[in-house]
Amino acid sequence: MKLCRYGQDGMEKPGLLDGKGRLRDLSSQCSDITAEMLSPDGLRRLVAIDPASLPVVEGDHRFGIPFTGTSKYVCIGLNFSDHAEEAGLAVPSEPIIFLKAVSAMCGPDEPTIQPLGSTKLDWEVELGVVIGTKAQCVSEADALSHVAGYCLLNDVSERAFQMQSSQWDKGKGCDTFGPVGPWLVTADEVADPQSLRMWLDVNGQRMQDGSTATMIFDVKTLVSYVSRHMTLMPGDIIATGTPPGVGMGQKPEPVFLKVGDVVTLGIEGLGEQTQRVIPHPRTAR
Repeated sequence: MKLCRYGQDGMEKPGLLDGKGRLRDLSSQCSDITAEMLSPDGLRRLVAIDPASLPVVEGDHRFGIPFTGTSKYVCIGLNFSDHAEEAGLAVPSEPIIFLKAVSAMCGPDEPTIQPLGSTKLDWEVELGVVIGTKAQCVSEADALSHVAGYCLLNDVSERAFQMQSSQWDKGKGCDTFGPVGPWLVTADEVADPQSLRMWLDVNGQRMQDGSTATMIFDVKTLVSYVSRHMTLMPGDIIATGTPPGVGMGQKPEPVFLKVGDVVTLGIEGLGEQTQRVIPHPRTAR
């Protein structure tokens, strides 16, 4: 299934995409797509619904964050071998964990607000792993059974903030730095999360063109590893890292986003996002 939430910000309705890619309204079956609905029982109930029995949503529509109830947005740094090489850094011996503020999350096509004082605004296309059942010290063999599905993420970053100390969170958690969606694609529709093409364009120019195949630590390893350090709850997200081509890694000089730039990104089977960079509302004061 491809589950989504659509409509005005704060007034989203639950929906799903049918086999022909048409948006169907799920409101008659549930009031929202909550973290609790991402459990195996909740997803089985949704799978049992015949999409043809649901009304088609006509016309243009805004996609919001595809589910509610995220308590943690966990990020993995330097998890692609070719990205580590690009950054001139050693391949990590174990996953590097940092957190993105939940308040950074937004719909997939919301504008990216350039923070006050920002000088090095950057992009990162990433595969998001969405937890469906509580994971606490789970084994690698059991890890994928705790995954509800996958989604497209842009780990928007402010490198100047990020590199001011050894703690990366400050450069990762600004408002609008966490576009999610457009859909949550349930795990049964992703045959191999380690074989997904991913790409990102800036103003129509291809900057990132990679694959989850070059991950250093795969999805099952990450879910198991993170669950040993913090309990993962339904609706939690693990952002699994980015391939090469980020702005900071461009040669001969880094390239960073500026107001007016348009970022478009996608992952095979998980949809696409578009964000335009806008100034912070306090900039004009």
